[in-house]
Amino acid sequence: MSEQVVVLASGNAGKLRELERILAPLGLQLHSQAQYAVPEVPEDGLSFVENAIIKARAACRHTGLPAIADDSGLEVDYLKGAPGIHSARYSGSGDAGNNQKLLRELQNVPQPERTARFRCVLVYMRHELDPMPIVCAGSWEGRILEAPQGDQGFGYDPLFYVPEQQCSAAQLDAAVKNRISHRAHASARLLEALTHSR
Repeated sequence: MSEQVVVLASGNAGKLRELERILAPLGLQLHSQAQYAVPEVPEDGLSFVENAIIKARAACRHTGLPAIADDSGLEVDYLKGAPGIHSARYSGSGDAGNNQKLLRELQNVPQPERTARFRCVLVYMRHELDPMPIVCAGSWEGRILEAPQGDQGFGYDPLFYVPEQQCSAAQLDAAVKNRISHRAHASARLLEALTHSR
């Protein structure tokens, strides 16, 4: 796998940098799918795993290269796992709208019942027809605050309280977040899986 080019099924530059750093020991060249004009695909799976596979397969099909894709989101126990796979488009009006909708849904719900977690699934596919993609998952436990705190991060970070850090995800230093987040856990597992599959 030395100097193997792998496509990241995302145009997100932050994700690309983060995964490049984590997977550096493998000597992979990770390229954004934007470099290959990979078209967006409908994420119509019923789970994070299905959506990640859909994105990875589309990138493999379009480029003829191995691909890595992720799907992630927030699960709130009181809301039976919502927003889940719909996290990014929960309100239809971006991060601010999503956070406002989440606070409305949890209005008057006491703190002990506001438990939640971020989940991330990373999928590595060798080719479009790979019958055994590598699937690695990570989660990050916390609870939902009653008002936003902090201005770092993105998405639901200002509402996601991290008990062991005693602050919201949006108040964490980026280096700390990149070490303890759901994506960090999934990425570490992917590094281990790819190391052993070489």
